[in-house]
Amino acid sequence: MGNYSNDEQRWAAVQQRDGSADEVFWYSVRSTGVYCRPSCAARPALRKNVAFHDSRAAAEGAGFRPCLRCKPDQPPLAERQAAIVAQACRLIDEADADAVLDLDRLALAVGVSRFHFHRMFKAVSGITPKAYANAARARRVQHGLAAQSSVTDAMYAAGFNSSSRFYAQSPAVLGMKPSAFRAGGAGEQIRFAIAECSLGPILVASTQQGICAILIDDDPDFLVKDLQDRFPKAELIGAEPEYEQVVSRVVGMVERPSVGLELPLDVRGTAFQQRVWQVLRAIPSGRRVTYAELAELAGVPRGARAVASACAANAIAVAIPCHRVVRNDGSISGYRWGVDRKAALLNREAGNE
Repeated sequence: MGNYSNDEQRWAAVQQRDGSADEVFWYSVRSTGVYCRPSCAARPALRKNVAFHDSRAAAEGAGFRPCLRCKPDQPPLAERQAAIVAQACRLIDEADADAVLDLDRLALAVGVSRFHFHRMFKAVSGITPKAYANAARARRVQHGLAAQSSVTDAMYAAGFNSSSRFYAQSPAVLGMKPSAFRAGGAGEQIRFAIAECSLGPILVASTQQGICAILIDDDPDFLVKDLQDRFPKAELIGAEPEYEQVVSRVVGMVERPSVGLELPLDVRGTAFQQRVWQVLRAIPSGRRVTYAELAELAGVPRGARAVASACAANAIAVAIPCHRVVRNDGSISGYRWGVDRKAALLNREAGNE
């Protein structure tokens, strides 16, 4: 946040439409009789007509009315948009399986235009309304497969109106065939092993497609339980001598992240999560980015919260380097495997260890 302690700095913020100055001060325009946020997109006023106020109450007390464009008497635009998107998400989540909630109906329900709603939803959440609706339906499929008597019942309960469409999308929705998911991963073979590294016990697991998990914790039993919880009926195969070579390569990558890991990954997540993880893999060792910068790189400049959630969902430690993402002030927080490990990795990559 900048310094807006004097009128010269505040005027510069108004000219730049600096959003970080919103809620810090407000400005009024004598010729129009309104007061605005610094980020207001209205035509710039003449400096001689502008006065600055430390609060909305001060501006209104001086006789100015709120601008109809930037609505300074309401919550900030980002909060208003987040509330609208949250309302739309609730409508999608709570809709009956056979309800038709297309873009036009959702936009009408939340009170904005179709075009504006689509753009706003993607900017706030990082994904399109359609992608969110698909994810909601995927969750219904997953819950339904556990509760319904058959795959067909779960398919229709989730809103799929044809079996061909469901089976075409099921690998992306479930990560495996519906019958295997319903059986808790039965039929899937997952090889794994636990080793020690400088960060503590580490579990590495692979499917036939590639490494599906790199988990770190102080308790080896917890690591195995975590893997079992993901696929309670999968065939977990441990202690294979040939798999130890895979584990040793992963440990080597943890100890020297700059070397990288030239092994295939079986990355399972939503389309948005996979996009964020792909961007993360392109961040070189030794570089740090903020959540806002990561959102920019992922193509969702206002999706910092969404990319933070994608980082938290990452189950492949270090190889998908979410540890390289820090707060806007450079401080370290929010790491699935502990902030101490995150700090250790960053120090190692900076050459401080």
